Amino acid sequence: MRQKVTVVGAGNVGATMAQRLAEKELADVVLIDIIEGVPQGKSLDLAEAAPIEKHDAHITGANAYEASAHSDIVMITAGIPRKPGMSRDDLLATNRGIMKNVAGQVAQYSPNAILIIVSNPLDAMCHVAMEESGFPKERVIGMAGVLDSARFRAFIAMELNVSVENIHALVLGGHGDTMVPLPRFSTVAGIPITELMTAERIENLALRTRNGGAEIVGLLKTGSAYYAPASAAVEMAESILKDKKKILPCAAYLEGEYGISGLFVGVPVKLGKNGVEQIISLDLTAEEKKALHQSAAAVQELVDAMKKMG
Repeated sequence: MRQKVTVVGAGNVGATMAQRLAEKELADVVLIDIIEGVPQGKSLDLAEAAPIEKHDAHITGANAYEASAHSDIVMITAGIPRKPGMSRDDLLATNRGIMKNVAGQVAQYSPNAILIIVSNPLDAMCHVAMEESGFPKERVIGMAGVLDSARFRAFIAMELNVSVENIHALVLGGHGDTMVPLPRFSTVAGIPITELMTAERIENLALRTRNGGAEIVGLLKTGSAYYAPASAAVEMAESILKDKKKILPCAAYLEGEYGISGLFVGVPVKLGKNGVEQIISLDLTAEEKKALHQSAAAVQELVDAMKKMG
């Protein structure tokens, strides 16, 4: 029996995920959205591309969660983007409500699934998903670090005029302004970037990475990034579906690692068929540890704000 992935939310990110999953023939895909006709139309469009792209993945669209039953992975992009005049708390309250509903439905129909959370504010939404689904921490994973690291890698490649394939980079922490790019663990063909660039150039690239999402929003004016976020989430799904055991930076629930407890924070993890199979603990410098703890504190603020909502 073929593996099955459900993508919740048929907007730009979700639809691009469905396309990548199908074209890589990773699984049959179900696209779910509350807007009638949208997941059905997009999935039909993707199915009609299959003869040209030469894949046999089945893609279906639905408005109800029955279609998602027995999924191996459920990728959740549902939620509203932040609109002008909307506070972070407004966004948090609305998307928390959406996530509670989605996670509850998913748990009902796919009790053994692994959840990949893409909705924002990401780290806080992982908490809601874990709480509402009742799933163990290994099966609730946030997509942030893979995207942030890919941005860092792209900027390093542009700066040094080398192949992106040569570059490995690591970005830890929450998905936002407080993320922690780690130049010491970022390499070009195994050579640390600290050997290839001045500290000032590296800091400029780290700053651009932190503002990577905002830069694209500023250019698009009426939307946010979706190609790279979709690719990042699908890389995670591929590692799980194929039991590749890739080490990728993901938002994982920490219980003492890095001196952080009870929070989803971006750290390197080993992803395999069981979800998060290992959290990799790095020996950080005092400065790196301080930056990671500041990032965790920003996540804690969101979690505390949700607790007050009751």
